[in-house]
Amino acid sequence: MQLREMKSLTDEQVKEIAEQLDCGFRCFWNKQTNELLFVPDTNRFSESDNEAFDEDLEKLDSNFDDYDEIESMESSDSFEIMKEFAEQLTHNNKMQQQLFFALNNNKPFSRFKNVIDNSGEYREEWFKFKNEKLKEWVIKKIAALT
Repeated sequence: MQLREMKSLTDEQVKEIAEQLDCGFRCFWNKQTNELLFVPDTNRFSESDNEAFDEDLEKLDSNFDDYDEIESMESSDSFEIMKEFAEQLTHNNKMQQQLFFALNNNKPFSRFKNVIDNSGEYREEWFKFKNEKLKEWVIKKIAALT
């Protein structure tokens, strides 16, 4: 699905949503005004961290029916992205094997992160890949809401 088919949100807004979801925020979209609200996910942040978001939380509470939530990925979706990244690394068997080993053992997320963080050039490649996949995820979620 191409973003240009969606007339309601800009590329920059989609990018912002993807980034905020990846950082652990919840995203709410007002389809009438295109306003986006980002509030901490209380499953990831304690309630005390929410003070800076009081205004947005109040706006959301008083107008909840005006907003749709753009949901973040489940762990299984994130795992699938990591797997896809490893699969496409056919030009470097050693890195590919290290990533598959990380994904197929205990604590795959932390193992994958450790391999990527120590991979030199592949770290940047991973972030580009992941960001594109996150934007695709957001586009699909938005399309499901329209």
